[in-house]
Amino acid sequence: MAFSNQARVPRTPTLPKGEQVAVYGTYLEAQRGVDHLADKNFPVQIVTIVGLDLRMVERVTGRLSYPRVALAGALSGAWFGTFVALLLWMFSPSGAQAFPFVAAILIGAAFGMLFSVITYSLTGGKRDFTSQSQIVASSYALLCEAEQAHKARALLQEIGGTTSGWPTPPVPAAPAGRPSDPSATYPAGPQGPPSGSPTTPPAQPTHPPAPPRL
Repeated sequence: MAFSNQARVPRTPTLPKGEQVAVYGTYLEAQRGVDHLADKNFPVQIVTIVGLDLRMVERVTGRLSYPRVALAGALSGAWFGTFVALLLWMFSPSGAQAFPFVAAILIGAAFGMLFSVITYSLTGGKRDFTSQSQIVASSYALLCEAEQAHKARALLQEIGGTTSGWPTPPVPAAPAGRPSDPSATYPAGPQGPPSGSPTTPPAQPTHPPAPPRL
């Protein structure tokens, strides 16, 4: 069917279904695993790559300053001016003219520089750097339908990383003030004896001796 691949992707965010067959530390390794399955004529349309433990990473690429902002604005404006000049040249009845072409580039560069400098000055120096953001996962798992999971593991054993099932969930930490050893005993509550004190039987009541009979 022509729309089988499009129908497989849900319209709303949904967790994928399947059995985990391999885990890799990088996306390139996970991609290599899928390529390996494709080379072995495995139906890769039933395989899903899932990123685990997602994190947003913002890499700082440089420092911003007025000269750098002005240069970037001039370059972007020059590209826009070149585009406008090409349109004028294509639809101008008088043909190509060097002066309007150069003038359009210079005007675009000037407006781009002015707009960039004004925009940067309005930030007040709160963000004097450039950066690029990415969503990165700590590891990447390959999921496959349960019917073909054993076959996928057998093929992926040649490159390693094979596992079974979903990752083991982390063990929750012990509550504050409680020992983490499950064999440890907790102190008794208000109804029990104090912790650490020996238990003694209650004292028996004493009676005075009976008087002798005459």
